[in-house]
Amino acid sequence: MKLIFKKIHKNAVIPSRATEASAGLDISACLDEPVVLEKGEIKMIPTGLKAQTDCTDVAMLIYPRSGLSTKYGVSLANCVGVVDSDYRGEWFIPLINHGKEPFTVTNGMRIAQLVPTKVLFPEIEVSESLDDTERGKGGFGSSGL
Repeated sequence: MKLIFKKIHKNAVIPSRATEASAGLDISACLDEPVVLEKGEIKMIPTGLKAQTDCTDVAMLIYPRSGLSTKYGVSLANCVGVVDSDYRGEWFIPLINHGKEPFTVTNGMRIAQLVPTKVLFPEIEVSESLDDTERGKGGFGSSGL
């Protein structure tokens, strides 16, 4: 699989892995000036990038960076972002500040991570019944702690 990026802003940083075995590629903010996230605030942070893959059965899943989340309470407002293989617009990262203090995002700061993931395209079928299982209708907590 090939992932092709296009810079649409001079400050854009092409995503890369922090280490050779890192699952995610770090995504950086592309800003002309710092952005302050107040407590509880959500802001769309531009990346200055567009991208495409060379196949259609891949989605770009965007996850929070664990350091930002655990140290500062800054995470993704949508938990996990999904960039479909046919999307060609600029990538924006919706950051939310769950922390106790304002947080400043600066140009080039690594704010999220990208994990390309294979996607299944199931055939949809409607049925009047489903197979019985041992668990059955048991919901939250039904299988124990």
